[in-house]
Formats: sequence, C-alpha cells, structure tokens
Amino acid sequence: MIADPFSVPLERLRRRTSAKWRHYEPDVLPLWVAEMDVDLADPIREALEAAVRDGDMGYPGSTPYVGSFVAFADRRWGWTVDDARVTPVASVIEGYVDALVELTDAGGEIIVNPPVYPPFFLYLRQAGREIREAPLGADLRLDLDAVERAMVEATSGGRRAAYLLCNPHNPGGTVHTRAELEGIAALSQRYGVRVVSDEIHAPITFPGFDFVPYLEVDPTGMALHAASKAWNLAAIPAALLVGGPDAEGYDSHRAGKHHGPTHLGTIAQTAAYAHGDEWLDAMLAGLDRNRLLVRDLLAEHVPQVRYTVPEGTYLTWLDFGQTLGDEPAYALIDHGRVALNNGPYFGTGGAGHARLNIATSPEILEEAVRRIATGIERAQDAGLSQVSV
Repeated sequence: MIADPFSVPLERLRRRTSAKWRHYEPDVLPLWVAEMDVDLADPIREALEAAVRDGDMGYPGSTPYVGSFVAFADRRWGWTVDDARVTPVASVIEGYVDALVELTDAGGEIIVNPPVYPPFFLYLRQAGREIREAPLGADLRLDLDAVERAMVEATSGGRRAAYLLCNPHNPGGTVHTRAELEGIAALSQRYGVRVVSDEIHAPITFPGFDFVPYLEVDPTGMALHAASKAWNLAAIPAALLVGGPDAEGYDSHRAGKHHGPTHLGTIAQTAAYAHGDEWLDAMLAGLDRNRLLVRDLLAEHVPQVRYTVPEGTYLTWLDFGQTLGDEPAYALIDHGRVALNNGPYFGTGGAGHARLNIATSPEILEEAVRRIATGIERAQDAGLSQVSV
C-alpha cells in the first residue's frame, strides 16, 4: 500500500531549490508552476540512485524507454503503439516545436485553443510561426466551429497551417472526449491542417473521465508523451514523439538532427512507465480528493470565485470575474501572499482568471484558500488601483 504522496511537510518543501519554491519570497505560498509537492516514487528514486552510484552519467542509448512507454500505453489506455513510430526527443516543448516546423513554412500559422499553456505561444513565435486562436467555449471545452473558422483563415491562399492540441487541456483540466477528437480529426482532413497533440498530462485523469489518445482517431497526426508531469520529473527532461501510421512530417523529422533526452531523464521515465503504476494510482487518489476539497473550500470561503472542477491534470482554473481586475494573480501576491499563474498569459479568456496548482497537501490547499479570501478582502479595501501590475 502506497502512502499518500501529498504528505511532504511544508518545512521540508521550503528547503527545495526549484523554481516553485525559490521564485517568490519565503512568506509567499507558491501554487503556480507545474511542480508537484511529492517525493519521488521508489522505483524512480532507486533507478536514479543506482545510476549515480555506478557513475552512469553518459549519453542515453540502451535504456528501454520506448518499450516501457508502449507497454504502459497498452496497459493504461488499451492503446496499441507501434514502437517503430516513436522517437525520443529532448522535451515535450522541443518536440512539438520541431514537429510543427516540419508541418508549416516560416510565417505560417499554428492554431491553438486559449486559454492554454503559455509556451504554446512563446516558443512557436520564436520559431518564426504565427499563432491563430480558436478559443475554448465558456465551458472550457473545444469549440469546433471556432476551430473550423481558424482553419479556414489559417489556410487562406493555400498556406500551410497546423494545429497544436492540448489533450488533456491545461489549464482547467478538460479531458477531450472521443467525439470531440473525432470532430477535430474530420476538420484536419477537410482542410489539410495537421494536428500535433501535447499529451503530457495523459496519465492524470479522474474517475469517469478517460484519456483518448489523439492518434486513435487520426492516423495523420503526431503526439508528444512524457512521464514528467505524472511523476514530477521536470528536473531531468525527456519525451517521446509518436507518429501516426500516415503522419505527415514524422519521417522528415526523424531523418533530421534534433536534441535528444538526457540519460537520467530516460532512466527515470523508463522506471516510471515500467514500475510506477502503484505510485501513480496513489497520487491520482490524492488529486481526486484535492480537486473536490478545493471546490468545497472555495464555495465556503470565497463563493464569488468560480471554480471549474477538473476532469484531469492538477492545473485548475479560477474565475475571479472583475473581483480583482484583469490580473488577479498580482493582487493575490500583494495582498494574500499566495502565488498563482496570471490568467492573461494564457491568451484569450484569461483576463480575470488565475491558474491554481492543486498538487499539494490538503493543509496547504486550506491555507491557500484562506489567503485567497484574505487577499480579495485586503485588495478591495485598498482599492484595485493600488494593485501592482
């Protein structure tokens, strides 16, 4: 029986030197960046300890990373993956940027569904691509009419365009249904807009919601997978680019030169996929409790804040309306000493919102909601004009 992974004491968390715990002043409670407040799963810790003990610090090569993922995908999702169509890459972000560069020309457009993970904008613009938004609906679900309009506009004049899907969606935790994904696939075929699906949160879904791999509905797509979110391995990145059997751009990507993953990353993620199911199940049980706890705490202490109970992921979405202006995260740092992600960074639909990371202990979540309530009260007493931006 695995103990609750979300039981690391706050005093020990504050000794960590990662971005989550060192970006803000020590009195700020950090619930922003996608790091979980957990210790490593034993199989991962043991694999890394063995590598350090043996001086196994070379280049990746022999670790059965691909095979462990293929077996995990079959075991957890019933998804049969052809291991010949899986390529290790440096990270999910580098993987989807490189894949989308293969599918578009300089200045071409990439469709995204805001509010969405900010690197969907930043890295693609740096790679010389333009972003076209197809916003989610008010229910944080895919709006197929908006996607179709975006595809028509992005391909006008015969231009090549592509679509970067977030599956499950970050923020808010929507787990796209098979019917929704089939709708995207049909539009992809109609307009020739190929889809790359970021599926880094795929292992993190809650009871009643099943992850559907995009490539099950579209053989022309590509997808990125990694164990880094589900097992908290951001420090040692690695990822896998999976190509559908008819994926445009996959073979040309594989024939080119790209940065690969770290050796420690492949060791850790192989251990996660091969031996981490029991820990993953315990972690998901803790998150399931936390998502409902936050719902109840907000309803009791700050009912004016609307909370979308996530179907997956641990990155939830809070709607403050006009309670704290367009950028509530700034007011909450100033007046509540709690750090969330600023909603406008997630694109259209982000104003008046903030992202809350619930991958922590119930005690910390209780304190976070108290600080949110205090921050709202103090900010309103001070007047929103005094909130820093």
